[in-house]
Amino acid sequence: MAPVAFQNIVCRIAVSGAFQRREFACLAFGTRYTPRMKELHRIMHVEDDPDIREITRMSLELVGGFDVIQFKCGKDAVENLPTEAPDLILLDVMMPVMDGVETLKRLREVAAYAKVPVIFVTAKTSRADFGHLKAVGAQDIILKPFEPMELPGQLLKIWESCQAA
Repeated sequence: MAPVAFQNIVCRIAVSGAFQRREFACLAFGTRYTPRMKELHRIMHVEDDPDIREITRMSLELVGGFDVIQFKCGKDAVENLPTEAPDLILLDVMMPVMDGVETLKRLREVAAYAKVPVIFVTAKTSRADFGHLKAVGAQDIILKPFEPMELPGQLLKIWESCQAA
């Protein structure tokens, strides 16, 4: 199915309710939807590149049906945290002023954010980098460049593994 047609289907389903939208998204991306599982609604995204920020927002909102709050850098995120923590955080690794690892350390100091699953997004591909990111608390790592049409499915699969643990 062409991406445009797929987006139209998701957009039409999105207006009919969150449960149906999530159930469809899970089926479309090959993940299981279990009603007892906490549903993934809100995603906080921290990324310094405006183009990647916009592509990610469109992917997560239009294709995935998620509520997305975005910040242009780690410092901005830490200084303007929403009072209600998101369900998941998507965090760029390399950013000016405060990198992703430092941002994660600061987020973990806030009680409401202490256990929120974090997924790093990076162009670094070495095993040492992956090991370091996992050691500092990443639930998983997504490589750049990523496929926008597949990103919501990747997050749902990671979310499912977080809920199973």
